[in-house]
Amino acid sequence: MALREGALRVKLLANSGNFYKLTSFLGVRSLSENVSSKPVTSSASETTGDHLIYTAEHFALKESLRKIIDQEINPYVDQWEAERTFPAHKIFKILGSAGFLGVNKPVEYGGLGLDFSYSVAVAEELGNIRCGGVPMAIGVQSDMATPALARFGSAELKKEFLLPSIMGDKVACLGVSEVGAGSDVSSIKTKAVRQGDEYVINGGKMWTTNGTQADWMCLLANTSDGPPHRNKSLFCLPMNLPGVQIARKIDKLGMWSSDTAEVFFDDVRIPCNNIIGQEGMGFTYQMLQFQEERLWAVANVLTVMDNIIQETIQYTRQRKIFKQPVLYHQTVHFRLAELQTEVELLRSLLHRATALYIKGNDVTKLASMAKLKGGRLVRELSDSCLQFWGGMGFTSDVLVTRVYRDTRLMSIGGGADEVMLGIISKYMDTLPRK
Repeated sequence: MALREGALRVKLLANSGNFYKLTSFLGVRSLSENVSSKPVTSSASETTGDHLIYTAEHFALKESLRKIIDQEINPYVDQWEAERTFPAHKIFKILGSAGFLGVNKPVEYGGLGLDFSYSVAVAEELGNIRCGGVPMAIGVQSDMATPALARFGSAELKKEFLLPSIMGDKVACLGVSEVGAGSDVSSIKTKAVRQGDEYVINGGKMWTTNGTQADWMCLLANTSDGPPHRNKSLFCLPMNLPGVQIARKIDKLGMWSSDTAEVFFDDVRIPCNNIIGQEGMGFTYQMLQFQEERLWAVANVLTVMDNIIQETIQYTRQRKIFKQPVLYHQTVHFRLAELQTEVELLRSLLHRATALYIKGNDVTKLASMAKLKGGRLVRELSDSCLQFWGGMGFTSDVLVTRVYRDTRLMSIGGGADEVMLGIISKYMDTLPRK
């Protein structure tokens, strides 16, 4: 039912004020086909008839996004990697104008009003970007910094922050992690103390994606001295306020094209109306959106793994050792067969979890399993494939090397592997009782 309603929403948009978005969504907008560094086509089936959750509308969405990726993003990825940043405002405006930053957000605030399966389709397509940093930055904007605002924010906050974020006029960042409080969200120290009609914020945030370019932050802060799970609130925090300081841009192992900042707050004052939903509910809101964040990350990395396998097949078919192509050695083609099998198993888990989620089910356990498996599998896959590239795999000239660097983050960010194991154990009722 949810999928049929999503398809109906696409048709209804043709008669609404979102017609421009719909024409772009359906691939009508004229885009140049003269593109360099075009990725290899995935081996995954891209047909509608036998797909578990995708309809023709999902594939139209993916096709339209692929054109933008090929023209507006991939030709510049190498430059952005070298510069250690990408023009977020420019790229987000292109994506926002085409409707890709609010696929499952309310139509009245610029979104397409579709269900979360369409966001999964977008995440999969973004995996065709030739680096990890840009899709991660896009995901922060569309599926990490804005879900709680879209669900629980006031109409005024949605108009001021959600609408321009969906349209690509503002860049958002997420302020949750801190030094000493990464995966352990309950341990954050940043405080927001109410004084009259304002909150006064002091503290700092670490690992803030989009942090040096962001216009506003979805900030999690302590608003009382109560229990850790009931003393936190989410806020919309403009980044140009007095007392907001970008301390440094962090140099990272991978994700080079994505700017990551450490941010400090020194007596930053914001109106009480900038709180998202109810005071003290921030931890709950954040945990709720982790389901979508983790499924999004898995969808994104699936396409990356498909592309790496296909590019490795092409390279090993051409490269010869001991008078025959590397691919013809049993240890190589058997290993690639094993890896592709693992990818397909993960894809089935993702699509099952997504199908359950859009029907209103709690998929925290399945999302945690998918996130755990995705992080471990992409590490294993990129390492194995890099080995088959030989000396070329140790250079910066091939995609597999960039994937090897970038995707190491998946087992750390958004909840480390160990946190996922703890969540899964909790749902299995195997955690030791305190």
